[in-house]
Amino acid sequence: MAAIAMREIEGRSRGWWGLFALGGALLLGMLLAWHAMETRGHVITGMTNQVVWGLPHVFAVFLILAASGVLNVASAASAFGKGFYKPLAPLSSWLAIVLLAGGLAVLGLDLGRSDRLIVAMTHFNFKSIFAWNMFLYSGYFAVVALYLWTQLDRTAGRHSTLAGRVAFVWRLVLTTGTGSIFGFLIAREAYSSALLAPMFIVLSIVYGMAIYLLVLIATCAGSGRELGRGVVERIGRLLGWFVLTGLYFVAVFHLTNLYLAKQIGVERFLLVDGGVYSWLFWVGQVLLGSVVPLLLLWLPATRGGRGITTLAAALIVLGGLAQMYVTIVGAQAWPLDLFPGYEMRSSFYDGVIHPYAPSLPEAALALGGVAIALLGALLGVKFLRLLPANLSDESLQPGEGAH
Repeated sequence: MAAIAMREIEGRSRGWWGLFALGGALLLGMLLAWHAMETRGHVITGMTNQVVWGLPHVFAVFLILAASGVLNVASAASAFGKGFYKPLAPLSSWLAIVLLAGGLAVLGLDLGRSDRLIVAMTHFNFKSIFAWNMFLYSGYFAVVALYLWTQLDRTAGRHSTLAGRVAFVWRLVLTTGTGSIFGFLIAREAYSSALLAPMFIVLSIVYGMAIYLLVLIATCAGSGRELGRGVVERIGRLLGWFVLTGLYFVAVFHLTNLYLAKQIGVERFLLVDGGVYSWLFWVGQVLLGSVVPLLLLWLPATRGGRGITTLAAALIVLGGLAQMYVTIVGAQAWPLDLFPGYEMRSSFYDGVIHPYAPSLPEAALALGGVAIALLGALLGVKFLRLLPANLSDESLQPGEGAH
């Protein structure tokens, strides 16, 4: 296969500037929301002392998982030796950096006292998974940045495989740490499961690859670059397998909880009697976020088309947000079982389903993380050579896995 020329885009079109303006507006909204929450307190949000992780955490965890999973495209080239993905790897690495930046920005600004983040950076309790994640997140930035350098600089290209393998292992550990945040919370019946770590690893790949496809298709469409149907179909087919695997892990997770007598109550709440949470699970996560995209990506009549693949990837992203909402908020809505086997009655909402409705500041803060990732992606494709100038089927030889 002939050498593939990597090119940045001009970034002068109305579409590029329109997206940049949208990202800037969302970022401004994020800062205004943070200032309002900082000065007036979290009382202006929908969060309470029962539901302490709201919509911002839903977006933050989703972006962090996607940051890990989007690197799967680059890992396919370095860790697994699939030459087809090598020209697509730089964009994958850059998106991993900007998605993580967006997710961590939301977490940092949602603390209530963002200046207290300095304490978390300088004082560590190594019995806490949060302390370990401080090292995992900062290390991920460094490892992926080094990996990206080996992809963009020809003189460092000989180290690309080693850097890619290190990044692959690091992202597995990082996602395990993110899943363990919930898995180690034994006080919440909907959490407290070792299955959350591997399930989060698979789901991260699903979310990350869906976002990668959206960015790839949008960049090629906006810059007028050819994007072969076979290229889209190959990535989409792989994404479909991960969607199916994600559904399998979700099914195993809930079936395991249903097997345990003490978990039946919370499982019935999330799956049947939870109102918005049950609807988000079955309609948002399972049907629209998994089953429909799987059909669109795999049916012969629809697979490989730009528009259909864009729709499938967008549904996966929306389904992922629904899943994180059910996982994070739904689990907190279910009352804590402080004294198993006993009925509790007090004035502190014991045994009561906790209501939660996101407020405008929360929504603005959450969308600000998306804005940071969007602005980072726009600047990356404009100033860095992240994609080939030609992504036709012939140039990448998708059917042969060229090296």
